[in-house]
Amino acid sequence: MAPKAVSTQSKTQRVTMAAVGKLAGVSQVTVSRALSNPSVVSPETLQRIEKAIEQTGFVPNALAGALASNKSRLISVLVPSINNTTYAAMVQAFAEQLRHQGYQLLLSETGHTPEEEEALIKTHLSRRPDAVMLTGVDHTPSARKSLESAAIPVVELWDLSEDPIGFCVGFDHTAAGQAVAEHALARGHRNAAVIYADDERAHRRKAAFSKRFTQGTGAPVADIVLAGPATIGGGRSAFAELLAQGFGSGVVFCSSDVLAHGVLIEAQAQGLSIPKDFSVIGFGDQAFAKDLFPALTTVRVDREHLGRLAATELLARLKGESGGGKRHDLGFELIERASTQSIKGERDVASL
Repeated sequence: MAPKAVSTQSKTQRVTMAAVGKLAGVSQVTVSRALSNPSVVSPETLQRIEKAIEQTGFVPNALAGALASNKSRLISVLVPSINNTTYAAMVQAFAEQLRHQGYQLLLSETGHTPEEEEALIKTHLSRRPDAVMLTGVDHTPSARKSLESAAIPVVELWDLSEDPIGFCVGFDHTAAGQAVAEHALARGHRNAAVIYADDERAHRRKAAFSKRFTQGTGAPVADIVLAGPATIGGGRSAFAELLAQGFGSGVVFCSSDVLAHGVLIEAQAQGLSIPKDFSVIGFGDQAFAKDLFPALTTVRVDREHLGRLAATELLARLKGESGGGKRHDLGFELIERASTQSIKGERDVASL
């Protein structure tokens, strides 16, 4: 029996399940059953309903289904910046794994303050997601309490904690900063500066770098912190400020490849040679890092692997399984390229 040739509702009216049923020649209850559990209706009835849905453009009410099943099929994802390619690659890999299992992401940008994140966490939880993905492990006490009270799986990415809310997948930022300092010291650098964005993880890398470099040289490390997200322009202006303050030679460690890119541009604009006059080290090993001139020395974190592992572990928990543990350390790798070189001797940096 073909769907009845009746007119659909006007374009100004929302198509209802009742209208779909009328067009398919079945009751609204039958349409609902077909949508929630297709196996309970006959193949012929299901075909009529599907044709009616196609003809009307009807979209089922996911909220109603969520209330009935207590599952929204939504995963909340909170990242500091949607423009940051570091997070984009991680989230893309995370989303791909979940999409194949019927989940969709509810994505928001938290900025770089715990208070902004707290507000968004509570907003997202009000939408009743099935799980939450957070960037980092530092949250306000109120935010943490809200997440724990929600009683849903929570994964914290891009960082590690001995006491995660649910489980964490990331790497040791302090160890990464120390590794960069060791690299600079091994290349003979005696002067150093750090240009970094104003977020907690970048602060930790900066502090670890500065502490280890000063231990190895006895020299203080200059630093410039930038408000807001990392940009090429921010890297340029920060390096220009360092030069104006008297930073005459040495290694410049940037909290992201984007900032390091700005340093390379500003150095060229001022007639300086990289790495002859300054060595530059970035963080993240973005796709463009190897194609810069000179190619950028940086710290690589396998963002795609991080996102996939987080999704796999989260899916296990959504199925009621325990997963592979609460703490997953993916590590990092320092990639040496042409923007750094060994230095036989550097003149002392001016007092900053």
